[in-house]
Amino acid sequence: MGVPLRQQLAVGSYLIKQKLKGVKKYPLVLMLEPLFRCNLACAGCGKIDYPDDILDKRLSVKECLDAVDECGAPMVSIPGGEPLLHKEMPEIVAGIIARKKFVYLCTNALLLKKRIGDYTPSPYLTFSIHLDGMQERHDASVCQEGVFDRAVEAIKLAISKGFRVNINCTLFQGENAEEVAEFLDYAMTLGIEGVTIAPGFSYEHAPQQDVFIKGKDVKELFRGIFALGKKRNWRLNHSSLYLDFLAGNQAYECTPWGNPTRNVFGWQKPCYLLADEGNAASFNDLMQDTPWDKYGNANNPKCASCMAHCGYEATAVTDMLQNPLKGLLVSLRGPKTTGDMAPEPTPTYIAEPSSTFKGIPVNTEAAR
Repeated sequence: MGVPLRQQLAVGSYLIKQKLKGVKKYPLVLMLEPLFRCNLACAGCGKIDYPDDILDKRLSVKECLDAVDECGAPMVSIPGGEPLLHKEMPEIVAGIIARKKFVYLCTNALLLKKRIGDYTPSPYLTFSIHLDGMQERHDASVCQEGVFDRAVEAIKLAISKGFRVNINCTLFQGENAEEVAEFLDYAMTLGIEGVTIAPGFSYEHAPQQDVFIKGKDVKELFRGIFALGKKRNWRLNHSSLYLDFLAGNQAYECTPWGNPTRNVFGWQKPCYLLADEGNAASFNDLMQDTPWDKYGNANNPKCASCMAHCGYEATAVTDMLQNPLKGLLVSLRGPKTTGDMAPEPTPTYIAEPSSTFKGIPVNTEAAR
């Protein structure tokens, strides 16, 4: 696992406190989204399909830090949009670090070389840099050539300056296990802390709907990846049971309140991935007023194909707390890559047929 001991102990202590207090619904990671504006237009992105007046909105430093205090989660992920476009981002990050929260600043890295002097290395700060594969694959997924090389340059620069660096990798249709394994091998040579890896969520507002990998195909892909990786010592920034879930060995339901989202609209119901379900004025309202039973892979067609870590990592962590021996055994042996898979949930709705992927075109015009 690519997570330092200090962070493991802090998060573990937080989880044990929730368990001892009998808290049933609690946040693990705050998804703090201070803006939607981005300097890329990726094929699978559902976050930038807003009019300019929304894309121009920003959460203030106070709004961001109030959200951190209100939520109380031990970790804060700052996605976007592109967070480095926010002029007050260094102050926001400094405020989170001062609270001894672990912050993952997610970025496509195009601005990192220019802005890196605004930040100070800290055990509480990680640059989570977006890479979806090797050069051809990544540049195709972000619809702009040359981004891979610039991101790798930024990774090396950040590491040389003493920053924690993580790679955030999203997998789409057309992937094969050998290519993903090659990418993970390469990522380990960069000296990064670890890789966060998950299948892309099929955002309703994404410009291309045929790029998403779904259902059993996801599980078979990850079984192939993990079979190749058994002796390769990849540092994956996930719990062992979440990885086992990706390989089809755990029948989990999502825990949407585990990664609550605060963005320019308020507290987004029910999770980071669903943008059209309404918003709450406060974290308490989010927790109390969201009809959680309406969501999940068996209850809502929008959730049917989701296996994203922001929905299921919290589920896996809870399972590990309740069944530590199971978690230890999976951690030692790795995810099972053969045999029967865990049963799929029986949906309470009529599913629509999915589309067929025909490749991800490089569209440099889309990002201009």
